[in-house]
Amino acid sequence: MKLEEIMVTEVITVGMDEGLEIVRVLFERSHFHHVLVLDEDGTLVGVVSDRDLLKALSPFISTLAERPQDLQTLKRRVHQIMSHRPVTAVRNGSVRDAAALMLKNQISCLPIVRPDQTVEGIVTWKDILKWLMERLR
Repeated sequence: MKLEEIMVTEVITVGMDEGLEIVRVLFERSHFHHVLVLDEDGTLVGVVSDRDLLKALSPFISTLAERPQDLQTLKRRVHQIMSHRPVTAVRNGSVRDAAALMLKNQISCLPIVRPDQTVEGIVTWKDILKWLMERLR
């Protein structure tokens, strides 16, 4: 099976200079776990996962222990925490190869890109697991 059959075309993207507060809100509202980072030309340059964001933000935000320096972590920029040079795949790649690539690189998503590195979609480990479960029926 080809990735184009399981990829999600609805992706969330941000620019490299967006603040982490924006990313935090996007994750809360969308219930997605990955944000793709694009440069000014719309080319994929990075990925931020919800885990990346959790590691970058103070754990005291929105708690009684919150301090001014905790809120400063929200002002950091996406390019400071994103995974640079993300591992990608193409839409006509196989699901099997994508799963192997994700395991080899210990990543939880593969942006699906065109030859010019613009984004077509995304495949996550959950998409691959759903595909596998359907095949086991």
